[in-house]
Amino acid sequence: MHRRLIAPSALAASLLLAIPASAADHAPGAPGIGDPYYPASGNGGYDVSHYDLRLKYQPKTDLLEGTATLLATTTEDLSRFNLDFGLKVSEVRVNGKKAEFTTSGDQELEITPATPLPKGASATVVVRYAGKPSEVEINGYTAWHRTPDGGIAAQEPESAAWWFPSNDHPLDKATYDVSVQVPNGSKAISNGVLQSENPVGSDWTRFNWRSDKPQATYLATLAVGKFDITTDTTEGGLPVLNAYSKDLGANDGAARASIERTAEVTDWLTEVFGPYPFNAVGGYVPNVTSGYALETQTRPFYSPKQFANGSNVSVVVHEIAHQWYGDSISLKGWKDIWVNEGFARYSQWLWSEKEGEGTAQELADYTYAQHPADDEFWTVKPGDPGPDNQFHAAVYDRGALALQALRGEIGDKAFFEILKGWPAENAYGNADVKDFVAYAEKASGKPLAGLFDTWLYQASKPSAPAADAASLARSGAKAERPKSWKQIARTNSIHDHDHDHDHDH
Repeated sequence: MHRRLIAPSALAASLLLAIPASAADHAPGAPGIGDPYYPASGNGGYDVSHYDLRLKYQPKTDLLEGTATLLATTTEDLSRFNLDFGLKVSEVRVNGKKAEFTTSGDQELEITPATPLPKGASATVVVRYAGKPSEVEINGYTAWHRTPDGGIAAQEPESAAWWFPSNDHPLDKATYDVSVQVPNGSKAISNGVLQSENPVGSDWTRFNWRSDKPQATYLATLAVGKFDITTDTTEGGLPVLNAYSKDLGANDGAARASIERTAEVTDWLTEVFGPYPFNAVGGYVPNVTSGYALETQTRPFYSPKQFANGSNVSVVVHEIAHQWYGDSISLKGWKDIWVNEGFARYSQWLWSEKEGEGTAQELADYTYAQHPADDEFWTVKPGDPGPDNQFHAAVYDRGALALQALRGEIGDKAFFEILKGWPAENAYGNADVKDFVAYAEKASGKPLAGLFDTWLYQASKPSAPAADAASLARSGAKAERPKSWKQIARTNSIHDHDHDHDHDH
């Protein structure tokens, strides 16, 4: 997990840029969108509705050339605005006219249009750029994976800055067209549906992808390499596309045995969470050395190491569950990570229950019993874990315990109605923990603030009365280890993003 830390003095100086000289003047947009965990993430003053990315990538040299066209609307009078980006820019145009630009910090591209932009105006921003993403470090690391046959963009909470300029925060979601020219023999994988695959001269091929529902920037993905592609449809007719690097070695069979069940998993999850929210589904496994997986929208990324011990359908369940909880409903701020991860982990418990390998209740009992009161596990607050613990095991497991406690409190009927109703009510939007608590109270007709405070915000193990109320470890009986526990535990490193300063799960 990457943690972007900024010295308070530097942050204060940068934020001064956003203060207008007078209320009537056009002023620079803020260099951050206002996320307390990542103050430099995103930008202020505009919303992007669509990204059109036209790219050319050479796997041998890692050279990426691109023209990004952003369709945006201003939310304030702007004299200048920022994009988040790390590659070298050669030209910027705003509404067809050349704009001045400069860079600051690790990733701020500061753009001054020829004419200031009034609030509510449409803006078309074109950025031409080139560079080698693997050589770009932002805050001390690169999110770009080099592989023996190409390169991959898949990282959380950010990866966009290594391959396209953006307003890099989940609060500003947009639709995408991603067009990538690669040498013959290579394939380009991205989000959504492959619209076309066309030759370019005698040596190149262009792949055109479209993701037609709002998508957070960190959920946009690009993979170039030599892939074997399989296609299928779900029972509901949804197109499924999976891609496997041709050099996965001994992990190839287990990866396919897991990911080829994506259609089955998706159909099952529609019974739990309601209609699937996007135009495609699938997954891809490139030949990377990382160990994590990521819910890149419609096409999750899986590291080969996820399958080093055999097939792991549970990790597929986790990432496909995110298509509802995390992708369609995105968090408002990174402190609200529980609305993503708590539900994705609980979906694994429900899959175990369906497969007869341990009920969610049994998994909750065992999880609760595994951590004594003095375990630091209980000091992490899933409702606001802090950037250092954003992907701590407690966010997943204690987060799932909160949902089991809710289920015990309101009963199965109301609980499963909430699991469907919440994604329907908040589709393609953003929400935080408080929003979910309010929704659950309204839907169930019960006061639940105390329950969620106990399980999400108290830095201590919930007491025996609270556990009894959630039917956990009843009568002090020793919890037996469910059959699915080992496989679910194998996904605990699911979001260990291989930075030197990551927190191991």
